[in-house]
Amino acid sequence: MTGYRPARIAALRDELAVEDLDALLVNHLPNVRWLTGFSGTSALVIVTALDVVLLTDFRYATQIEEEVGGAARTIIVEESLWTGLWELLATLPAAKRVGFDSAHLVHRDFQRLLEQGNRWQWRPTADIVERLRERKDQSEVAAIRRAIGMAESALSMTLESLAPGLTETQLAGMLEKALRDAGSEEYPFPTIVASGERSALPHARAGDRRLATGDFVLIDFGAVADGYCSDITRTVVLGKATAEQREVYDIVREANARAAGSVRAGMKGMDADAVAREYIHARGFGEAFGHSLGHGIGLEVHEAPRLAKTADALLCVGAVVTIEPGIYRPGWGGIRIEDDVLLTEQGSIILTGFRRDLLEIS
Repeated sequence: MTGYRPARIAALRDELAVEDLDALLVNHLPNVRWLTGFSGTSALVIVTALDVVLLTDFRYATQIEEEVGGAARTIIVEESLWTGLWELLATLPAAKRVGFDSAHLVHRDFQRLLEQGNRWQWRPTADIVERLRERKDQSEVAAIRRAIGMAESALSMTLESLAPGLTETQLAGMLEKALRDAGSEEYPFPTIVASGERSALPHARAGDRRLATGDFVLIDFGAVADGYCSDITRTVVLGKATAEQREVYDIVREANARAAGSVRAGMKGMDADAVAREYIHARGFGEAFGHSLGHGIGLEVHEAPRLAKTADALLCVGAVVTIEPGIYRPGWGGIRIEDDVLLTEQGSIILTGFRRDLLEIS
């Protein structure tokens, strides 16, 4: 069981007091897992000042005993979870003002609140649990470290088989098998493999293009350990790099090093982004770096905080973020180097250990 959940529940209850809420409905599954340990795909949770109740269905009767333990009172619902929710709330007379996360409740379920749940006062909230999840505890950081280790082991194995003639899809498949062999529970996102001129597509889908000598090969992937994600990108050259490839690669590598070394808790996300962006701009490639510098990782591969030009929120101690500057030139190719970084009171700790110099795979 990752994390000390009573502390998480206590922190959430403090937030409910600030928001003047008697209870919070939690339906976003990563938030359910963070609060209770439950990893199933069907659940609603109600948190009040005195109670934490998880509703799920028969499929998970054994699983909740193994995963949840004493973190929540559990109810196996025979009909729909929503019917179970109305029955539960009727037994909680103090729960009158109930919050819900407007970012994760679909319109159909919002209609349920208005029509079937009209006995209660429903109040929209935004990212209450997500804000708490930004600050990772030791067990969460340990899980992310394991996920990084799996990813790096898989990449090492895969690069040994990199050769002209492979398709991007074949290479992605080889990497994903290596991730499973290394112990990854799943893939946090579809593996990105983009070669040659297609490496200029930041989020390209692996396709049927065959790798050729002289190509950049951009590989963006991750692993999952105990539900927690890693997110790594490396760009290599198949064969001998040209002087131009090496020059542009070195700019991205330096931007990565500057940002990873200077990002810290208490800094605004936009200021972290600026460290890499201003360096790339000064080297003449500002227009070629079109995406943000990074994002938080944890139970989701994209979560708070954001490191972007418009992100004015402060980065907190304990956040794990990606640092992923890139340069993308249509018709020529692209380069991205992405690391996972822990923010501590003393500064940043780069969790990713895979080499960052330009690899020439022959």
